Amino acid sequence: MRHYFINDPLAPVNQKEITFWFLGVSGSLTSADGVFSKDGIDYGSRVLAETVVALPDLSGSLLDLGCGLGVIGLLAKKYHPGLDVTLSDVNERAVGLARVNSAAWEQDNRTVVSDGFSEIHELFDCIVTNPPIRTGKSVIYPLFDDALEHLKPQGRLYIVMRRSQGAESAVDHLRGLCDVAVVRKERGYWVMQCRRR
Repeated sequence: MRHYFINDPLAPVNQKEITFWFLGVSGSLTSADGVFSKDGIDYGSRVLAETVVALPDLSGSLLDLGCGLGVIGLLAKKYHPGLDVTLSDVNERAVGLARVNSAAWEQDNRTVVSDGFSEIHELFDCIVTNPPIRTGKSVIYPLFDDALEHLKPQGRLYIVMRRSQGAESAVDHLRGLCDVAVVRKERGYWVMQCRRR
């Protein structure tokens, strides 16, 4: 079985355009098989994107970690044009599509193929992620830990997870590492805000 959270160049392509509504405005993205949420914006990503674009002080550098098609980073920059956005994913096809979508949205985002932070060495003001839950805690918890290490001193990490898929235990884990607060709950999805101590 093929998974979006690995790099599988043999996955069928079937490239297509998808349309969506976000805060009352229509948008479109180029998508394909073998990437996360290939048929539209999944609900968790939408909730996270709405949370991030509503931040009045969002500025500086933002990393969309596990970006898929790039939608969270793209929307963040659309509403905060001064952001310096990096879109990263382990999946080469996803990063290629994020690059295509950045160009279509007339954004000069950096795109990086990276297994977690293997190819990312700088620090960020904000990191956002809708993590690959199916990989399990042994993968996503170290991803959270590494993300905290890649924040600037006043930086913030935003994570979206479903309560039924372990959001409460993720909060417990993060409490041992940082100041964490659940800043939004919607239809079973929790958005966590994490700050380094």
